[in-house]
Amino acid sequence: MIELRKADQRGLADHGWLKSRHTFSFGHYHDPKQQGFSDLLVINDDRVAPEQGFGTHPHRDMEIMSYVLDGALEHRDSMGTGSVIRPGDVQLMSAGTGVRHSEFNHSKSEPVHFLQIWLVPSVRGAVPRYQQVHFSTAEKRGKLRLIVSPDSAQGSLSVHQNARVYAGLFDGAESATLQLDHDRYAYVHVARGSVEVNGERLGQGDGARIRDERTLRFAKGDQAEVLVFDLRPRERPSM
Repeated sequence: MIELRKADQRGLADHGWLKSRHTFSFGHYHDPKQQGFSDLLVINDDRVAPEQGFGTHPHRDMEIMSYVLDGALEHRDSMGTGSVIRPGDVQLMSAGTGVRHSEFNHSKSEPVHFLQIWLVPSVRGAVPRYQQVHFSTAEKRGKLRLIVSPDSAQGSLSVHQNARVYAGLFDGAESATLQLDHDRYAYVHVARGSVEVNGERLGQGDGARIRDERTLRFAKGDQAEVLVFDLRPRERPSM
């Protein structure tokens, strides 16, 4: 079963320097029907103006992933990490016992467009850690590349949860399938372009909760960039 979540149904925050679309309840946006899915708590589609960003703030017991679509995102944290995240890079920060960080647009002239994604961890009080890996366009072109997993499989980033995240690029005749175990859910987010998932057309910003499907087929893409979350079979995160 595929349950669509259309892009224009998402929450909207417009702070001038920041324009954000919230797939699930976040900040001032609250929808009792949109409180996350399985262990997936947040998908924020953020666009930040040049030289603007999020000042230093704390996190605890959360797996926080950043996926840059356009531009460059500058990250600094209390673990001593300083980095710039660009398209193709995937960043994963495990907040654990507590970490403070900031995120700013690295450019003086161009906006940055990125997804910030939160997964609820399976363990609390873990030692904070930072990971960043680049996945090339070739690795994702016409296929689903594993980018996050519990065990760093295939060079993916390691997450404190029984979840896997895939990224794929699809255009024209390119297609790929993903096999799910019988007791798994999935969530699909189309970051840009459009694509068919098991015959359902999803456009930019659309998402889909997926239950009771063993095979996901991605086809007929139009400059599509897609994230796929392979998740435990539960309806809402447990905090």
